[in-house]
Amino acid sequence: MIKTLIFDFGNVFINLDKEGAMANALELFKIEEFPEELVAMNALYEQGLLSTEEFVDFYSSNFPELSKSDIIDAWNHILCDFPVRRLEFIQQLARDKKYQLILLSNTNALHIESIDKHLSFYEDFKACFDKFYLSHEVMMRKPDATIFDFVLSENNLKPEECLFIDDTTENTEAASTLGFNVWNNNPKTEDIIDVFTLKREFF
Repeated sequence: MIKTLIFDFGNVFINLDKEGAMANALELFKIEEFPEELVAMNALYEQGLLSTEEFVDFYSSNFPELSKSDIIDAWNHILCDFPVRRLEFIQQLARDKKYQLILLSNTNALHIESIDKHLSFYEDFKACFDKFYLSHEVMMRKPDATIFDFVLSENNLKPEECLFIDDTTENTEAASTLGFNVWNNNPKTEDIIDVFTLKREFF
């Protein structure tokens, strides 16, 4: 029996343009693919192991022809719209009090700062959750087992009583190996508001 719903943020609630952001960055940085060093630095930033200043300075030193605002704009290019229907969905779940609601997101300070600035209902959204875990704040990130174990321990949960929802296969596979029920949602064809219809086998 599912007692706790654990949601990713990007491509579950807020839409992301991963492909467009990557294409934009490759063109801006004049590279054909991201070298491992940049990928590693991005992961460190998501994990809260680099400050925003250190992160932007790293990119500035590697791409001195670009301004810091160019770099920040490119980093935030991935963020798209947040349909109000999804806010209404999570607000209704919060009112119903049938499930414990947890958000578990790989994100970073720049993205959250941009969302907070441009999304008028961000605080209302946060208020719907019993716990709101952002990778750069807890200094862990998916798909590492440590972050899932942390959520289980912090909330005294059993993985078989949780449904974890994420658009990244690597993350849902990691959670599944730990005993979680999972839904690897496809943001192009599926919407979180339809979870009880699309995944009725869990309920």
